[in-house]
Amino acid sequence: MKYLVLLGDGMADEPLEELEGKTPLDYAKTPNMDRLAVHGQLGLVETVPEGFHPGSDVANLTVFGYDTSRCYTGRSPLEAASMGVNLGPNDVAFRLNLVDIVYNYGKLYMSDFSAGHISTEEGTRIIETLQQELGDDNFEFHAGVSYRHLLVWRNGKDTMSFTPPHDIIDQSIEEYLPKGEGAEVLADLINSAQMLLSNHPVNVQRRTEGKALANSIWLWGHGRAPQMETYKDKFGLTGAVISAVDLIKGIGIYAGLDIIDVPGATGYLDTNYVGKANAAIETLKDHDFVYVHVEAPDEAGHLGDLKEKITAIERFDDEVVGTILKSIDQLGDWRMLVLPDHPTPVALRTHTKDPVPYILCTANNLAETNTTMTQGLGYCEKDAKSTGIKCDLGHTLLTQLLEQNN
Repeated sequence: MKYLVLLGDGMADEPLEELEGKTPLDYAKTPNMDRLAVHGQLGLVETVPEGFHPGSDVANLTVFGYDTSRCYTGRSPLEAASMGVNLGPNDVAFRLNLVDIVYNYGKLYMSDFSAGHISTEEGTRIIETLQQELGDDNFEFHAGVSYRHLLVWRNGKDTMSFTPPHDIIDQSIEEYLPKGEGAEVLADLINSAQMLLSNHPVNVQRRTEGKALANSIWLWGHGRAPQMETYKDKFGLTGAVISAVDLIKGIGIYAGLDIIDVPGATGYLDTNYVGKANAAIETLKDHDFVYVHVEAPDEAGHLGDLKEKITAIERFDDEVVGTILKSIDQLGDWRMLVLPDHPTPVALRTHTKDPVPYILCTANNLAETNTTMTQGLGYCEKDAKSTGIKCDLGHTLLTQLLEQNN
């Protein structure tokens, strides 16, 4: 048996007036997911447990089958694992975004949480400068991808509160700076970084090109190294993760899964959809399980770009789901789960914790021609709700995929 999770990050949304009351998922042309929804099990799943922030870290851990109340320590330790950064028991990792802060009416505002989706080469040059000038025995700056980087505080504090930068777009940052024990130290670090970056050569060039600047760092998603069972111990499976995002790769590493890098996979709108799908088929030839993650719909949601979000959903359906369905039967019997991790409404430009629609479909389901199945339904939030099927403990959905509850 082969098992697949195909996850379109942030695909779920809310009804929009410009789409005549439909959501982007309902409006988009998704014949492959619609086909799976008709033949498989369509329902809603709670991916964000009560009391947790609706972040991709929490939601994806849930989809991976982990009870976040038992293993979640923060986002950045997972990203650190993907970047090959080892954390001691007293070390604290922080997600470090390169951001564009603008001064307006006497206050500083979060203009762009991604510094205009700065290139990895530019971001690396900035992080290297920060490490050279501000790094020491306490603080380490590690380069990641695009705007997503890492700060490690050796023997650091972890009782502070932070706000994700994509939650405060176009808002004053004054009320959202770090709070709690150790916050003053980090505030000083942020101020020092702003002074260094103001006239950094990367920003000088970006300014002349009219691009968003990377003129500040923003820290969030902190935590210490988690304790997690591997898939081999938990489910008796070998498996792999296909993603361009360090967070997802990090979950995979802690889960003991192989990390498959795909050329052209960017974690952005221009990612290599078909390459990920082909890699999934190839990976399943010698693995039991594969988790395919596509970030593009989430990025479009954060940008507030409705057109791009619809395009990303349609490409996910055609180039990922469709490509896999054309080849999956060559691998024998299979079971597939298709879903987003959380909604990222384009009107809000941030995550919400509403339940998301999922499809659980098998090779046998797809071969059925029984006309009593859910004919007329498609893959969208409204139709998923109409089935009355709901998984309230989201981490148990993975167990359903593996047939252990069937």
